[in-house]
Amino acid sequence: MTDSDQSDGTDAPRDAHPTGAAAGESGGSRAAAAALSLAALGVVFGDIGTSPLYALASVFSVSGVHPNHAGVLGMISLVVWTIVLVVSVKYVALVMHADNRGEGGIMALVALVKDLGDEHRRARGLLVAIGIAGVALFFGDGTVTPAISVISSVEGLKVALPGVSSLVVPITVVLLTVLFLYQQLGTHAIARAFGPIMLAWFALIALIGTVQIIRGPGILAALSPTPGIAFFIDHPGIGFLSLGAVVLVVTGAEALYADMGQFDRASIRRAWFGVVFPALLLNYLGQGALILAHPGDAGQPFFKLLPGWAQVAMVIVAVVATMIASQAVITGAFSVTRQAVQLGFLPRLSILHKSTGAEGQVYVPAANWLLYVAVLGLVVGFGSSAALASAYGIAVTGTFVTTTLLFFAIVHFRWRRSLWLVLPGAVAFLVIDVAFFSANLTKVVSGGWFPLVVGALLFTVLTTWQRGREIVTARRTEAEGPLSQFVEEIAAMDPPPFRAPGTAVCLSVGAESVPLALRDNLDYNHVLHERVIIVTVTSDTVAHVAEADQATVENLHYTAEDIHYVTLRYGFADKPDVPAALARVAEAGQLGACDLQGAVYLVSEITIVRGDAPGLARWRKRLFLLLAKTATSPVGSFHLPEERIVTMGSYIQL
Repeated sequence: MTDSDQSDGTDAPRDAHPTGAAAGESGGSRAAAAALSLAALGVVFGDIGTSPLYALASVFSVSGVHPNHAGVLGMISLVVWTIVLVVSVKYVALVMHADNRGEGGIMALVALVKDLGDEHRRARGLLVAIGIAGVALFFGDGTVTPAISVISSVEGLKVALPGVSSLVVPITVVLLTVLFLYQQLGTHAIARAFGPIMLAWFALIALIGTVQIIRGPGILAALSPTPGIAFFIDHPGIGFLSLGAVVLVVTGAEALYADMGQFDRASIRRAWFGVVFPALLLNYLGQGALILAHPGDAGQPFFKLLPGWAQVAMVIVAVVATMIASQAVITGAFSVTRQAVQLGFLPRLSILHKSTGAEGQVYVPAANWLLYVAVLGLVVGFGSSAALASAYGIAVTGTFVTTTLLFFAIVHFRWRRSLWLVLPGAVAFLVIDVAFFSANLTKVVSGGWFPLVVGALLFTVLTTWQRGREIVTARRTEAEGPLSQFVEEIAAMDPPPFRAPGTAVCLSVGAESVPLALRDNLDYNHVLHERVIIVTVTSDTVAHVAEADQATVENLHYTAEDIHYVTLRYGFADKPDVPAALARVAEAGQLGACDLQGAVYLVSEITIVRGDAPGLARWRKRLFLLLAKTATSPVGSFHLPEERIVTMGSYIQL
């Protein structure tokens, strides 16, 4: 860890509307808005859009529901109303209003509750813990989604070409490898390529569903909630177990919300209500009509919607669509990882911005490759979509519960809505979420343990880094001391310290404390440069900050004439260059007699060692020290001249 290890724009986020992508909608034409919605189809809706491949097959093969008239109408009714209530009402109409500077997802909710005032201190601590559990479960679910999506499409070969069934797993591994390699191009490039393909996919599944509905219009009775309610009354046990499979139709809902930072709220809503929602309803209704007419096809109803001559082509289309489906979760993982870094739950990782049009379009190499390893392990270990269905659902339904709790807490505490107004909505959605979560608990032994283990590990990592960072920050602040007091100490020294000729530039985490390198140079070397420039680097929510607006030189009341404090502000797509920015400030005459040509850069290299600080168990201290080693250095990030860097070592006990 070094000076400015927290000065990279990771301050607590403020409430604001999306920038970048959203700005395209507010000031752009209808064509621009349509293009943004088309791009959203390629990134946001792949997961939920390919659920028809395996969801109903799991309902009838895993849950024990018989494909008779009551069973089919009951299950399709449950599917329809699950999509309506969970996605259309809860996420699209309600939860997407809770954004953090345009970012969505469970981590955005954590940021909002973390920022609650001290009057809600007790509730804040509990809500943050609940939110971190939800984040961990989201990542647990993210390991299963790409695996089950891609392998379910490749398994279409078993229907079209039974002789190549043994190649399903190897083909899936190759496809997933290509997909994860493609991530470094950025979601902007991916959206351009995938958007039109997904539009064609939704048109196709709507068409084949409509054809089957025309042949069996009786399935339209499932649009009413009555068949689903009746099935539960007549078969309560099987009805409850069926929820563990029915929830597969909405497993992309949380990724939909998490990907909001990639685009904006309006474009996602247009794509959902204009394309995705009607296409899904038509396809599920079509599959239901097929099963009513041919109960024996309940094991693979999606591919049976097509005639035999078209099934191989449909497998190819489905493979492409499910690779895109995986994209929704992968980009959601990037967004959530980035927010976790911003909020101090993860060390600073390498985060690459892939578009100047939207702040959220990023690529996180560490998240990409860890997810890749987990996904391939699942594909090889479970070997089929039927086996993976047992691992699927429990993590995402747990995230549903945490999202509901945090959202309605925000409505009450931040938006100041009456508790009597909030409670009915919270209870209604919690009943739905808890029902789905409870039904999925039956899957723990048969595979649901995997995402739970991943979630538990990530929960441990997130909470350990958060708590360890709090301890280290407190000890570092204590060691640094106030900047005003430091300046007063210099003035009172007798004899005064030796003033080395030239200028020293010191990176600082903020205006209130002394950079450790500056203090150590004075305490141990008894040297202070003739001119000192203290620099804090911050990041803004716009893509670029004009050079003329990047630097602010503050004449603080305690600042000596030969000590300057400079704040450098960059956009999220700018590449911070501290020496160049300071040169422009000097040219404007704001740094007095400071000589930047030969300036040295004092950087504190902080070594964290295990000590006796309370607050963390010994094993968690070891974990924190391991995580600290992965944090990236600001030296390269800020383009500091390596030949003029003086590193001052400091120790902080944890």
